[in-house]
Amino acid sequence: MPQQKAIVLDDQAIRRALTRIAHEIIEKNKGIENCILIGIRTRGIYLANRLAERIEQIEGAKIDVGELDITLYRDDLTKKTENQEPLVKGSDVPKDINDQKVILVDDVLYTGRTVRAALDALIDIGRPSQIQLAVLVDRGHRELPIRADYVGKNIPTSSSEKIVVELKEVDENDQVSIFEN
Repeated sequence: MPQQKAIVLDDQAIRRALTRIAHEIIEKNKGIENCILIGIRTRGIYLANRLAERIEQIEGAKIDVGELDITLYRDDLTKKTENQEPLVKGSDVPKDINDQKVILVDDVLYTGRTVRAALDALIDIGRPSQIQLAVLVDRGHRELPIRADYVGKNIPTSSSEKIVVELKEVDENDQVSIFEN
């Protein structure tokens, strides 16, 4: 049974990190024109929605938000249904991503395999002019040459540790913890 070692981000720290990322997205893209946030299921969607709220508060304009289900693009296909098929929840991208700046949003960047799958899924949907990556936590241990453009917090971990992100929308609590396996 994994044991919690520490809470590394509380609700206030998560709020601050997302506000900073929102400012960085606006600054790097010189506004939000031709930008769309796309959250990777599941927690990336909630983070993308929170970023959209902050961006709207800052810019006074709405940014489109979509969601991406990468189940069929994963190289490990972990979740199965009773008939051993992958459990697909579906993507929902509200507008054409061709020639748009897509900012992919996820909770934790670890090996890079989730992001690789998301890139494959995005390219099947359309051809963005640019793809950027925003993550709440970067824990290191990359297996692929992928890096985030926007990071809430870098948390160096050992491979025996696990990062657990809890968000109010699904976990009734906002915090990021390290667990020891």
